[in-house]
Amino acid sequence: MALVTTGVVVLDCAEPEKLAEFYKELLEAEHVDASANRVEVHTADGFRLALRRDMNATAPSWPRPENSLQAHLEFVAEDLDGVERRIVSLGGRPTESGDPSGAAEERGYADPAGHSFTVRRGVPTAPKQG
Repeated sequence: MALVTTGVVVLDCAEPEKLAEFYKELLEAEHVDASANRVEVHTADGFRLALRRDMNATAPSWPRPENSLQAHLEFVAEDLDGVERRIVSLGGRPTESGDPSGAAEERGYADPAGHSFTVRRGVPTAPKQG
């Protein structure tokens, strides 16, 4: 019998309700649990993401070294241009672009609260540089 049976990614932020809306729309997810300090969304394929209120939350500054990347999410998509338009329309912002000619094209973004995430096409074959 497994000691751990399930998991959920939790992002701290000042306004979990607003950030949950961003991810709900981006991932076509559903709200499944909400309290005064936490909102959780689930996708159709079982991915679980919780947004927890932290009044002292400070957005990571990646790629700058101060308060740098602590963790990030990674999503897979075929239409990277379409996903980018969707992210920006929901209040996210681009932070970097990968080499569009590469086999594993990826692009970096920040959600409305500043958490970084990557959208990629293909499977990474090399370690992250920097």
